[in-house]
Amino acid sequence: MGHSELLFFGGFLTLIFTMLFIDLGVFSKKSHIIGFKEAIAWTSVWVLVAAGFYVFLTQYGEIIHGISNAGQLATKLREYGHAFLLSGDWETDIQAYRKNLALEFITGYLIEYALSIDNIFVMIVIFSAFHVKEKYYKQILFWGVLGAVVMRFLFIFLGASLLESFHWVMYVFGGILLYTGIKLLYDDEDDEHIDTAKHPVVRFLSKFLRVFPRFVGSHFFIRKNGLLYITPLFVALMVVEFTDVVFAFDSVPAIFSVTKDPFIVFFSNIFAIMGLRSLFFLLSNIMHLFHYLKFGLGVLMLFIGLKMMFHNWMLSWGITTQMSLYIILGILLLSILASIIFPQPKQADSEDQPLP
Repeated sequence: MGHSELLFFGGFLTLIFTMLFIDLGVFSKKSHIIGFKEAIAWTSVWVLVAAGFYVFLTQYGEIIHGISNAGQLATKLREYGHAFLLSGDWETDIQAYRKNLALEFITGYLIEYALSIDNIFVMIVIFSAFHVKEKYYKQILFWGVLGAVVMRFLFIFLGASLLESFHWVMYVFGGILLYTGIKLLYDDEDDEHIDTAKHPVVRFLSKFLRVFPRFVGSHFFIRKNGLLYITPLFVALMVVEFTDVVFAFDSVPAIFSVTKDPFIVFFSNIFAIMGLRSLFFLLSNIMHLFHYLKFGLGVLMLFIGLKMMFHNWMLSWGITTQMSLYIILGILLLSILASIIFPQPKQADSEDQPLP
């Protein structure tokens, strides 16, 4: 990581963490249930910030890598395999680079945000299985996001290093995405459940740490008789973190199908993760209305997996980054429209009860 890249990366993380702590410290001094209006407000804020970053890339994208001349631009194009040719005119080439970088970012952001929807469903199951009170959801998601930022950084830059050294890793990533897509197409979401006693994270924590038998407000740790205990709230947080790591094995390779630039992969990932908390509260009560969305996500994963495995062929067929963006939007919109036009039949009340 060069000096310019390090400065930009540090500034980016400072912005993200500042916004997170403003959210927690200024707007969330007390644990409370997030209402629909607050969820819409924060979802809008994060979407607008991501849109602002997209506009920034269209105007100043070269700042990320400190590109200031044609030689440096040509080097980055070769390093990250950007899909356009240099014309020899600096202004034309740098504008094309900015546009391409912005397109890669917004496409990766859309992919990650769309795949987050399936992650939201899993989080709902986790909170229900551990009987977490709704007013503590935001606290768990806040610390979950901080952990996710660290894990995504390690995962993305390790993945980029592997792709640079071993081209065959592309096929491994593509295979993972194809498997996930098929799994989403055929999975029955009614079978989604968590056995808290047998979950590997719960068993690991119970083996090595003292677990207090009940919730103690919003505390993750408590001290009793001079001994330190973790609370069920902390256990639920660790399960969320573990789930995000598993989720990253699908979502991160998906964005590598769009760009090999680890900085763009990271930025698109983080903006989507930041918006995940507010999106959770926005969609948690209405997700059942979009029952074809999971099918759409399965088709999306299949498309991305094929794009990763047959990247050069798809480029020759005209499947550019811009065309990929249109295809992804089309898949998501069609699955949402199908859910609205063909609503799911109402189920019996007994099937709508929360998990025990």
